[in-house]
Amino acid sequence: MKTQQNHFINNAWKDYTKSGFDVEKCQLVLAFGSREAIVKPGIYEHLKSLYPNADIAFASTAGEIINDAVYDNTVVATAIELEKTSVKCVLTNIKEHKNSFDVGNFLQKQIDGDDLSCIFIISDGTFINGSELVSGFNEDNVKQVPITGGLAGDAARFEKTFTGLNNVPSQGNVIAVGFYGKDMSIGHGSFGGWDEFGHERIITKSDKNVLFEIDNKNALDLYKQYLGDYVNELPGSALLFPLSIRLNGSEKNLVRTILAVDEENKSMTFAGNLPEGSKVRLMKANFDKIIEASSTAASNAFVSIKDKPDLAILVSCVGRKLILQDRIDEEVEAAKEVLGNDTTIAGFYSYGEISPFNSSTQCELHNQTMTITTFTEA
Repeated sequence: MKTQQNHFINNAWKDYTKSGFDVEKCQLVLAFGSREAIVKPGIYEHLKSLYPNADIAFASTAGEIINDAVYDNTVVATAIELEKTSVKCVLTNIKEHKNSFDVGNFLQKQIDGDDLSCIFIISDGTFINGSELVSGFNEDNVKQVPITGGLAGDAARFEKTFTGLNNVPSQGNVIAVGFYGKDMSIGHGSFGGWDEFGHERIITKSDKNVLFEIDNKNALDLYKQYLGDYVNELPGSALLFPLSIRLNGSEKNLVRTILAVDEENKSMTFAGNLPEGSKVRLMKANFDKIIEASSTAASNAFVSIKDKPDLAILVSCVGRKLILQDRIDEEVEAAKEVLGNDTTIAGFYSYGEISPFNSSTQCELHNQTMTITTFTEA
């Protein structure tokens, strides 16, 4: 595997070309950028002129990652040339399906193959229910092929996200990128670093990703009791206090971020589903643990590979960025210390992260985590 990167910053391209990289043989370009930048036709046209034979996949972001730094209002493009591995990209739009589950199931069937080694998902982050999308992918993934990726972002606005494949990005698209062949090794790790507090409670009334009651009490009123002075800053302050959820029959905890608060209906809308009967605990930010979690995610991404990875895609939650603020580069630097200087690093801040818990489990939707996928070609 060979990679090279291009960075659109301050309305100009910085091209980090590498000797030996053959642009004609480049099969895939992953481009992550602000929604204002990536919808400019000139961005796609420039990348297509550089890599004429490649599939070019786009995602809008809440921040772009390249090497050991985080940027805003830029585009980070990573070009990938594979020697022994083939790639297939498929796009569909939520308008073509009944729901997000059907989107995931359709893409899984389109991308499936005997020698499929990994699926990387780039999804719209506003019209798609991430939990249902992941369930759709898991439905027919009988071989438990690793599935990772993320939901596009829109800074901290939560208004419009844009994704695209071989075209100027638009809304509602989901892209599946399949990697095929026995020579590709995939690693993945996902970790949050949040502190749980309070006793475990049970969700007694919910509708998919909308929460109404915990322990038969109004969930919003109960949640507000724990916020103290932060209650006047809702819904923004909810990023500081996500929920830890343990689904029925599961020993693993997922993190769910609050996206909106409905005072009239006394409900909270989350970035993923909260099934009735699941157990929840409140969480709070611990800055040092959040940064350290990036190291843990990077280390876990080494579990299934033997050598330093050629490429690492980092997908971190917008909530982490808003919490860490001026310290945001530290979580990327922590990951880079583990991944090493020879690993090409790219990524984005998202509205949801997709990754299995470990190498033997199906993928899940995560919030408030650093999720890392590593690619190594033998």
